[in-house]
Amino acid sequence: MKYNLNQENQKWVDETFEKIKTKLSAECDRIGDKIPYIAENGVYQEDKAETDIVWWTNGFWPGILWQMYHATGEEKYKIAANGVEDKLDNAFDVYTGLHHDVGFMWLHSAVANYRITGNERSKARGLHAAHLLAGRYNPRGKFIRSWNRDRSGWVIVDSMMNVPLLYWARDTLGDPRFEYVAMDHVDTVMNNTVRKDGSCNHIIVLDTTNGELLETPGGQGYGSGSSWSRGQAWAIYGFALSYLYTKKEEYLDTAKKVAHYFISQVDLTDGVAVIDFRAPKEPVYWDSTAGVCAACGLLEISNHVPELEKEFYINAAIKILKATDEKFCNWDENYDSIVQMGSGSYFTE
Repeated sequence: MKYNLNQENQKWVDETFEKIKTKLSAECDRIGDKIPYIAENGVYQEDKAETDIVWWTNGFWPGILWQMYHATGEEKYKIAANGVEDKLDNAFDVYTGLHHDVGFMWLHSAVANYRITGNERSKARGLHAAHLLAGRYNPRGKFIRSWNRDRSGWVIVDSMMNVPLLYWARDTLGDPRFEYVAMDHVDTVMNNTVRKDGSCNHIIVLDTTNGELLETPGGQGYGSGSSWSRGQAWAIYGFALSYLYTKKEEYLDTAKKVAHYFISQVDLTDGVAVIDFRAPKEPVYWDSTAGVCAACGLLEISNHVPELEKEFYINAAIKILKATDEKFCNWDENYDSIVQMGSGSYFTE
């Protein structure tokens, strides 16, 4: 996607992408088809293919590889991505460990593969994952269950990033049922997660018999009623993507509402996000991932608004990305990972 940037911003984008290509070329040579998670002291110690094949981020590395293959045409990215995708078949065998994050896992691996190469096996994997996700739908509550075990009524805002798998299945199979499930879920999240000021709950607990809101646990943020920054980012990007696939205006309006709240908060900290916007001001805990995810959502919003609004969202995204580059990025080719200072949750990482 091309954006109408001024000369200064375009120069920064071009220079940054050159750094990305150099760094990820070295990373691909070093990591190959392993599944990395967190770099400790600049080294990816763990291979999730061996330690936790159903982990929710396992599709991110192949997603990066497909982005690089699409941008450069270098075969090594395709080879490594295919290797990871083959390993993810073991997650289907585990089955009971899978949950709503099958979207994160196979959208960026198998579905990306199919979109770029037309690989029929990848298409089948993506459709299998879509059926698993649709199977988590509660028709009485009108939501997709997020997690397993005793959390049958729990829905997390992160789920907004998984429902695009259902829209893809709708288009691939010509079956509107996937859209019905997706839109019921998105409506439920919209009506129960997003607050009047544009902030969001991370978790909502719903009555499984009628969808009534029962409680809002703090989740990965500071506590109930707080504002976990990456959750806000998932909402921005997720609602924008649901608008892309459905053209339901309320979804775009919601994405913009959360975006304005997010922008107002990171403007207070020079374009980077703390873990929770409503946590105590001290100590300061950062979450770089919230900013980069939100920036993706802001750029997506810019694709769907009138010309007079586009610049606002594009400039907000560029400001966040520049601040992230300045404060949190490591471009050393021998150091694993690029964006530093990500977080898992307020109290644990």
